[in-house]
Amino acid sequence: MSETFLRITTDGPAEADHPPADRLIAGSPQFTTWNLEERDGLYCGTWRSTPGKWKIRYDEWEYCRILDGHSIIAEDGGEAFEVRAGDSFVLRPGFSGTWEVIETTTKEYVIRL
Repeated sequence: MSETFLRITTDGPAEADHPPADRLIAGSPQFTTWNLEERDGLYCGTWRSTPGKWKIRYDEWEYCRILDGHSIIAEDGGEAFEVRAGDSFVLRPGFSGTWEVIETTTKEYVIRL
């Protein structure tokens, strides 16, 4: 196994989670995360969520690429962004709003603290 090449995959162990109760708005979304890298304030991997809606607040910088599904990310007091397979975007520190999964959504992510 290479020490300097990391393939992004969902073949390994995954973590199951859900939004905290105080952030849940609708549904019962379930998260599955394959966090493949965690070092020096950097995280990357794949995340999947079933339908639902919850409040989000970003203190970190995150790059996302949607692999499948359909979600709506709405900024508090601002615009709502529909994201689907092939869409890439960055959520910057200070972003606050909601994430609504319309169809089970899978994304690859890179987070920098």
